[in-house]
Amino acid sequence: MAEAYFRAFAGDAFDVASAGTIAADEPDATVVQAMAEEGIDISSARPKLITPQLAGRASEIITMGCDVTGVPRIDEDWGLADPKGQSIEKVREIRDIVKRKAQDLARRLRTTTV
Repeated sequence: MAEAYFRAFAGDAFDVASAGTIAADEPDATVVQAMAEEGIDISSARPKLITPQLAGRASEIITMGCDVTGVPRIDEDWGLADPKGQSIEKVREIRDIVKRKAQDLARRLRTTTV
């Protein structure tokens, strides 16, 4: 969700990669549904693992707050519940928070890089 929204708000102005400490084989179906309601198709996205190399290239590491461990550094934590396995109503709540935070992040990064 965060990567998709950030790309929507920031365009090609920044490189963005979404990765976690546990990678599933595919995105959660309810998350895919909630994003589709917003007109964003993440059905072909594949969860990725955060590696030391990926973390080393990152200027910012932002965690969702879903039991994150083993990350070399955390620049910001959004303190969100893991949407995996949640009801569609709960996923929508999380989605809407992620959307606001991704929009704020894109705006903040644009002003600091201009």
